[in-house]
Amino acid sequence: MQPMTPMYRDAEDLRHDVRAVCVRACNLCAEACNACADACLGEPAVAELVICIRTNLDCADMCATAGEIVDRFRGNHPELVRAVLEACAVVCDVCADESREHADRYVRCAEAVAACETCADACRAMLAEPALAEPALR
Repeated sequence: MQPMTPMYRDAEDLRHDVRAVCVRACNLCAEACNACADACLGEPAVAELVICIRTNLDCADMCATAGEIVDRFRGNHPELVRAVLEACAVVCDVCADESREHADRYVRCAEAVAACETCADACRAMLAEPALAEPALR
């Protein structure tokens, strides 16, 4: 899915390239986490992977939501976007840690780790944007 971001040009001080990177990272992470959960469900040792599966599904949902909200952001209610990005980065950190425990045995878990780390970094880069600064700091 291609983000709609490049089609818009706001007067906001938000750099579109950072937003596009964040939206893409969120979407790719959602895909990787869904793929990890699905692959884990097909493993003979599925009982050992229940926490990994649930964590990946939670992360996929969070990333998909964050990507949509960031893509729609046009400067209104930056506090909402900040909260979503902060939550997404934390969920990605937790999911990366959980998936890392299985990454040596399952390639999809290793792919989820990489996607989660990239997404968390992109969310944190987006949080550094001037348009998302705390009101007192703008």
